Amino acid sequence: MQKNDKTYLFERAPVPKAVMTLAIPGVLSSLVTVLYNLADTFFVSMLGDAVQNSAVTLAAPVMLAFNAVNNLFGVGSSSMMSRAMGRKDMDTVRRSSAFGFYCALCCGLLFSLLVTVFFTPLLQLLGADATTMAATAEYMHWTVRLGAAPAILNVVMAYLFRAEGAALHASIGTMSGCVLNIILDPIFILPWGLNMGAAGAGCATFVSNCVACTYFLVLVIVRRGRTMVCISPKMFSFRRDIVRGVCGVGVPASIQNLLNVVGMTVLNNFTASYEATAVAAMGIAHKIAMVPMYVSMGIGQATMPLIGYNYASGNHQRMKHAFTYTTKVALAFQITVTTVCCLFPATIVGWFMKDAQIVALGAVFLCGQILAQPFLCMDFLAVGVFQSCGMGGRSLVFAVLRKVVLEIPALFILGKLFPLYGLAYAQLCAEFVLAVVAVLAVRKIFRDCERKAGLQMM
Repeated sequence: MQKNDKTYLFERAPVPKAVMTLAIPGVLSSLVTVLYNLADTFFVSMLGDAVQNSAVTLAAPVMLAFNAVNNLFGVGSSSMMSRAMGRKDMDTVRRSSAFGFYCALCCGLLFSLLVTVFFTPLLQLLGADATTMAATAEYMHWTVRLGAAPAILNVVMAYLFRAEGAALHASIGTMSGCVLNIILDPIFILPWGLNMGAAGAGCATFVSNCVACTYFLVLVIVRRGRTMVCISPKMFSFRRDIVRGVCGVGVPASIQNLLNVVGMTVLNNFTASYEATAVAAMGIAHKIAMVPMYVSMGIGQATMPLIGYNYASGNHQRMKHAFTYTTKVALAFQITVTTVCCLFPATIVGWFMKDAQIVALGAVFLCGQILAQPFLCMDFLAVGVFQSCGMGGRSLVFAVLRKVVLEIPALFILGKLFPLYGLAYAQLCAEFVLAVVAVLAVRKIFRDCERKAGLQMM
């Protein structure tokens, strides 16, 4: 895609067309990512061993921690790139890209080192006990100790390509790794293959992330001169405006994900106090609920460059139209999926595990987690606006409200009032309150933009 094509997409294409051009590849990528996440759970569940399934669930907070780095340099750099494109500052676009790439690479390697040094205490912190310790350690050996750098880098590079409007290339790179992971999972996990169990799921993930990274690196080389994604060491620097611009959005986004890790760790520890079947049931319900969540994230992340570009260029009416249209599409999907899951929760959980106790628990957990998704969607979209516009402080406030003020206290209260079952409904309580705040916050941003535009015309 040439630079003038990108300008047309961001500035002059009809808003529904621009949103769909960016969102469809993003949603397809998200759906494949969901399938890839479900694949680990699905194929490990075929072993009929709750311990192996619990290993994948207990490691999930660390996998979420990758998103802290992804958001720091992926969301931060892409937001900086989009706003710089809106100002026609192409040097800053390239420097922001190089800064995000090299910082992500270094952080991925550091992540692996720290986890290796503090491996046993980390496993205990995650809730692994004598029964689940070995399986969890084997899974995390591949996905974290060896796989942190490729897992982080391929996501960050997808953000960088998406920021310049190359949503299709970003999605192809992400999907190539996910599809390969789905193919490799049964081969590595099941008895008829390598029979590695949960460790096989981790190994398949490691290999697929390496392939995705390779795709993006080759793409940068092939499209040299036609892409604004730059990984040249000469363009990497700690220039003050670059660091401030990237970190101003990326640090709050990173803290948001770290708080998500804390929330999931608290939930897993509460659940682990019951038995392995409860952990497995909660893990399956969470993975299913990730389907609509990832679609919302895909839509929101894909349209962030459009919103950020028009915010920086001063076309606030187009920015508002893009957000409104995106919200209608995302909520329609969320409500549809939520309705289906609430009507047939046991059937859906039963696809992943035939154990009657796990299915019964998972059905209750799924209803609680899936009901939160429409409200979570509104929260995601609002935070996307904050990040697109460089308002990192507001996204940080939302993160603290969601986890520290609302969800974690709700876990304690509902876990006490309704042992085990109440845990699945804590997120619903938190997201309902936050969705109301999100609507009010976004309305204020649009009013401020209209007021500013009115003053400029006077």
